[in-house]
Amino acid sequence: MCAERSYARSISLPPDEVFRNLRNAKRFAMDIGGSLAKLAYYSTVERSRAYVSASSSGDDGEGQDDHHLYEIQEQNELGARIHFVKFEMTYFEKCLDFIKENLVSSRGEMTGKVVKATGGGSHKYTNLIRDKLGLECDKEDEMQCLIQGCIFVLRNITNEAFEYQRHSPQPYKFQTMDADIFPFLLVNIGSGVSIVKVESHDKYERIGGSSIGGGSFLGLGCKLTKAKNFDELLQLASQGDHRNVDMLVKDIYGGAYSALGLPGELIASSFGKMVSAKDGQEFEEKDIAKSLLHTISNDIGQIACLYAQLHGLKKIYFGGFFIRGHPVTMHTITYAINFWSRGTLQALFLRHEGYLGAIGAFLKGAEEDDSEKYCWGENYAGSSGLHSTSPPPDFIPRDRTASFDRFELDRLERPLVSLPALLDPPSYFPDTVDLTEDPDARKYWLDCFEEALGKVAARAVASQPTRDDAEMRAQQFMAKYNKRLETLREHPFAYGSLTVRSLLDTREQCLNEFHFADPYQNIKQQENEAALRILPERLQHLDGLEFRHRQVALAEGLLAGNVFDWGAKAITRLMEGDDSFGFEEAMSKLQARPWLVDDLDPWLERLQDHRHKCALIFADNSGLDIILGVFPFAREMVLRGTQVILCANSKPALNDVTYGELKILAKKVAELCPTIRTALAEGHLKVMASGAASPCLDLSRVDEMLSQECQRRGVDLVVLEGMGRAIHTNYHAAFSCESLKLAVLKNKWLANRLGGDVFSVIFKYMKGSKVEGATPNRSDIGPQTRKSPETDR
Repeated sequence: MCAERSYARSISLPPDEVFRNLRNAKRFAMDIGGSLAKLAYYSTVERSRAYVSASSSGDDGEGQDDHHLYEIQEQNELGARIHFVKFEMTYFEKCLDFIKENLVSSRGEMTGKVVKATGGGSHKYTNLIRDKLGLECDKEDEMQCLIQGCIFVLRNITNEAFEYQRHSPQPYKFQTMDADIFPFLLVNIGSGVSIVKVESHDKYERIGGSSIGGGSFLGLGCKLTKAKNFDELLQLASQGDHRNVDMLVKDIYGGAYSALGLPGELIASSFGKMVSAKDGQEFEEKDIAKSLLHTISNDIGQIACLYAQLHGLKKIYFGGFFIRGHPVTMHTITYAINFWSRGTLQALFLRHEGYLGAIGAFLKGAEEDDSEKYCWGENYAGSSGLHSTSPPPDFIPRDRTASFDRFELDRLERPLVSLPALLDPPSYFPDTVDLTEDPDARKYWLDCFEEALGKVAARAVASQPTRDDAEMRAQQFMAKYNKRLETLREHPFAYGSLTVRSLLDTREQCLNEFHFADPYQNIKQQENEAALRILPERLQHLDGLEFRHRQVALAEGLLAGNVFDWGAKAITRLMEGDDSFGFEEAMSKLQARPWLVDDLDPWLERLQDHRHKCALIFADNSGLDIILGVFPFAREMVLRGTQVILCANSKPALNDVTYGELKILAKKVAELCPTIRTALAEGHLKVMASGAASPCLDLSRVDEMLSQECQRRGVDLVVLEGMGRAIHTNYHAAFSCESLKLAVLKNKWLANRLGGDVFSVIFKYMKGSKVEGATPNRSDIGPQTRKSPETDR
């Protein structure tokens, strides 16, 4: 296409990478500013999904290759995605041409004949949009859009808000997601400043503002210096020293004014030294720019601080053209807030601040879809991420190239909420190590994921033996994920806190991007079938043990099962090199007691006491882990009169058992075990989905139905099994009830860091802040006494 070729010559990114899935777009919204345009559109995305169903051929032919426990089918399904693209207004008309050619003309129609628009340009470009796209502009109030966009990202995006500490080894300090986001102060710094108090989704008011804002900085700056635009002016400011222009307290008093608590370095008079300048004395432009930046930032910071204190608000979010993620600007705003509030208030910024208006406008156009009832998640595979926008020392203004940012959100299948058992959800941070703060750990894990990429791709290809294009898609997956790893090496803060969890999530999203639904599905199926054949013998062995020895064996069984993890390099080498490596071999690999973290004895003592009311168990791996480790443990809980919620991932990740697989496995285990059969039938054992799609687990985002069931049953024991759920995440998580965190360390580097070695054991029992709902060992909700071995087979 001629139009596409000319477009590609003037824009630095290929259009199909910038405007992804445009042909399936259904609704548009725009935020049109003076320098940047933000386009939002909703599209349906085709994804590949692995479904399991009970085998229609039955399992009579044990040992025959063509008879399986369950059948696996990959099906394409449609998901919902919102795309946001930010680009320079210079290319606005070209982008409209591209949209027209690839959407409006090719489809003939789209959902509605109106595009929601906000920002000053929504008035200026109404006719252009009508002429290019044949769509009428429905203009929305800019402030309302900003507020709705702000609420949306705070509710849906992990690590959205952050503090900026310029001189810290880790300048970006991301905030944990808090379900209770209200009230807060939104300070929008455009040409002027608007200060809005937001108390709820539909209750907010503009309580103040200032005419001194970004327009003042740019207007005065361009008059006082040779800078021609905002970026050039910020570049000058980043190199300047305001002390050469500003009069400080020490310039007046020779030092600090201690009686008033004024430090010597405090600015007493902005541009004060220019007043007493000698004839012919010149001031450098970079120092003038820095002084101007301080002047306006301090003024905004003081006003925002006063309004926050006046209205009793603790959270202040800053956004607008003046911010734009520039470190110099964020630093000066932060300094001002810290100074004027004496450290009692925090300046908070947003990773997607530039998209707030577009998000708000889009939501206005999607009201008929009741978008608020859905949860959305950031699609790392299709988003540019937050990059440092500090102009480099050799900064040269752009001429004919364009910059594009992309941000994508996927609609989640179910609402996600916080697990009720968390002691203090607002302070909960799922990840044990923040790689943005630990350079050594960051390098190690980035290298690990890069080294493993080839094997993951090979596994993906092997999972689709009948697909001729699998190899090509695997190469595309590797290229995309490698590019993300390169970005994270340079900008570890690009997608919020960099953690093992986020690296795994990004990899899964990249696999899904190229239609690899479940690379480990065949391995999981084989291991599940093999483990079921061993289960009766395992249960018989356990039933022959007296109480204390049985509890020890159950704990060791959980740990031995956890050894079978295809995500661990040490285990992959073992299992690939030795087909006979099984449960007993795994048991022999376990560290001898005392374990690295050994709370087994306190746990055994606890079991001598009253039963638990309800145990919530987050399962890990398929095969020997879930069948020989978790099910026997759950069975013992049920026999004690404890209800059990057995929880698995909603979607595939490595060789973790999924909810769909677990439902079938539970029925098969029930055929072999009367206790499990009765517990399932009577509801004392319930299989549920966690809402997760990762080996790691963020307990602030679990399936709403799981949360409700936990509250209904009164969960008083949380069991987290596996390195992902109990080590990489939740190792320090505090619960209001008892918890067990157990795993085998299968990564030598991590084990060494914790003071152990490969196959060291973590068995961590915590009582929680309180133990409520405890009842005697008699109950009307489950078996009152332990059944004899004869009735359990």
